[in-house]
Amino acid sequence: MASTQVLKRRIRSVNSTKQITKAMQLVSASKMRRAQDNMRASRAYTEEARSLLNRLALHNGSSSHPLFRKVKVKNKLYILIASDKGLAGAFNNNVLKYYLSLRNLDSQKEIKSSVITVGVKASHFVSRLKDTEVIGSYDNLPDKPSSLTLRAIISSAYNLFLEGKFDAVDVIYTDYQSSLIQKPIKLRVLPAGYQEDESGQNLSDPIYEPSRNEVIDKLVYRLVGAQIFQAFLDSRLSEHSMRMIAMKNANDNATGLIEDLTLEMNKARQASITQELAEITGGVEALNEK
Repeated sequence: MASTQVLKRRIRSVNSTKQITKAMQLVSASKMRRAQDNMRASRAYTEEARSLLNRLALHNGSSSHPLFRKVKVKNKLYILIASDKGLAGAFNNNVLKYYLSLRNLDSQKEIKSSVITVGVKASHFVSRLKDTEVIGSYDNLPDKPSSLTLRAIISSAYNLFLEGKFDAVDVIYTDYQSSLIQKPIKLRVLPAGYQEDESGQNLSDPIYEPSRNEVIDKLVYRLVGAQIFQAFLDSRLSEHSMRMIAMKNANDNATGLIEDLTLEMNKARQASITQELAEITGGVEALNEK
């Protein structure tokens, strides 16, 4: 059994760690509430943007536009969104493993893939993979980036698709479903309107001003950007939620460990007192015998 001094040092060390995890839990909870407000504020716009793109894709006049072209995918671009920091439970591990599974599946289908990484963890992970073309790497973005901050990511994907270098652009991020459920998913943003609109509604004889191509070019750029922005917000919300839960679990574990160490210290102290009493009693009896 460890001495009481050793146990006291362990308790102080665990208690210091508990204070840190408690503070991180509170900070993550605060960031999560703000991220939740940001995500909810833009979700309605993003859903309408996706619906409009789907309806445009169904229109005969749009099917021939390069942004709506659907061909056999031979070259694919991924936008991989992870976090800049760790201590967020399985957040980064889940999304990075999901990306790796998609990449392996592409390899089996002889599809070449490249990647744009968002977040330090994604950048470090991809840098260790063989035969991976990294188009760009963006780290330390704020929880609610401005349009200028994301413009480089959006423009890269948009222009490379228009140039024909890639046949599809997919965003891999963690979808926030609830505080307990966050799931890594893939969202195809180009070609535009890839998923069919469930309503099946079409645009009846739309009028484009000043021209069809100019309207579609600017509209698709903005609406695709909205989807990437929403994916980033969902990912950040999931990150803060999982970090808050991870820190809460760590805090609870520290509390349990302190209780166990305190019990062990009390047992060691009691054993020491009992031994001292036995020694004193033995000494008294030895003196009486003389």
